[in-house]
Amino acid sequence: MNLAAKLAARRRPVRVGLIGAGKFGSMFLAQVPTIPGLEVAVIADLDPERAKAACRTVGWDDARISRTSFTGRGLDACADERVEVLIEATGSPAAGIGHARAAIAARRHVVMVNVEADVLAGPLLAAEARAAGVVYSMAYGDQPALVAELVDWARASGFRVMAAGKGTKYLPSFHRVTPDDVWSHYGLSPEEARRAGMNPQMFNSFLDGTKSAIEMAAIANACALEVPEDGLAFPPCGVDDLAEVLRPATLGGRLEKPCQVEVVSSVERDGSPVVRDLRWGVYVVLEAPNDYTAACFRQYGLRTDASGRYAAMYKPFHLIGLELSISVLSAALRGEPTGAAQAWRGDAVAVAKRPLRAGDLLDGEGGYTVWGKLVPAARSRALGALPIGLAHRLALVRDVAQGEILRYADVALDETDATLTTRRAMEQAFG
Repeated sequence: MNLAAKLAARRRPVRVGLIGAGKFGSMFLAQVPTIPGLEVAVIADLDPERAKAACRTVGWDDARISRTSFTGRGLDACADERVEVLIEATGSPAAGIGHARAAIAARRHVVMVNVEADVLAGPLLAAEARAAGVVYSMAYGDQPALVAELVDWARASGFRVMAAGKGTKYLPSFHRVTPDDVWSHYGLSPEEARRAGMNPQMFNSFLDGTKSAIEMAAIANACALEVPEDGLAFPPCGVDDLAEVLRPATLGGRLEKPCQVEVVSSVERDGSPVVRDLRWGVYVVLEAPNDYTAACFRQYGLRTDASGRYAAMYKPFHLIGLELSISVLSAALRGEPTGAAQAWRGDAVAVAKRPLRAGDLLDGEGGYTVWGKLVPAARSRALGALPIGLAHRLALVRDVAQGEILRYADVALDETDATLTTRRAMEQAFG
């Protein structure tokens, strides 16, 4: 609260640098003209003309476009002296880590839309930002930051958080979907998707479970929550049943561990729709600390489990980049992140989608070769597991069975690669 008032009272605008003018970035840009005191100084995109076209598409007039610098280099935005807050929205783990470190070195606050980069090295980046006296933050509007807000609200209110996460559409067969057949699951033809400018590999990462693994790892790392040992269960569950389903297995629920991240599916295993699903939303399940509080749950109309001790709060939708200014203003006006990695508790590791052979080239998140699975960080390190964020353009040196977790030893690595060395440093510091 009070961000709008703080911005109105400030005598100089909050100036932003945006790297990546895709969908998330464009949604943020659409809101900027209606937020007095917020300005975009520079936009970096691999295609600056495309970035200008995106500004026109979202309603920017020529005067606003002329006041904004456009560049093809993200590092230009990191170094621009006008920039107070840097938004990294490229989706590339390597680019995200490089841009974040450059911005932190230049004493810029960083809002990391790029969850892929955050899961690969977020705890280290957040520590480096704190040491530099700047903010490193998850992006409000995306599910991890919204879940972090719910978790913080619950704990600050005196509740124990039993579970937290989001909803999605999930079936076990989705782990094998490739970009060739992804559009049938979205009810689109390939031609319709192409005309809309939709990237099949990116959209497939939402479907095959990878994005869920990445986002739950980010939440676990930011909120000190537990991670299931062998991946998310994706139980079918509607909003009225959250408290019943997402309680410990010892009490009849589906949680492997107390205080755990989990994703609920909007469809039953037979493909039929879940009643009052949470496909687009986020949730937190609360435990009442005493009988009096449990009685208050009933008195104020909360849906609880059969015991009356567990209840849920949720947001049915998230607005992605339309809400991103909350993170920007929180960093600039309060010096606070809207969630940030504190420890390494969860990891998203690469799993073979099909039998892979020595010499095969991995194609990363949402591709044809691997999908991302959530596991505890301790298990990832013990296995020497290959993070999904590194599983791109790497050649296999041995055969890997379908469903097997890939390891660093399974691929040819360039040990001088900056992204790999940053990841190694994070594992060493936080393992």
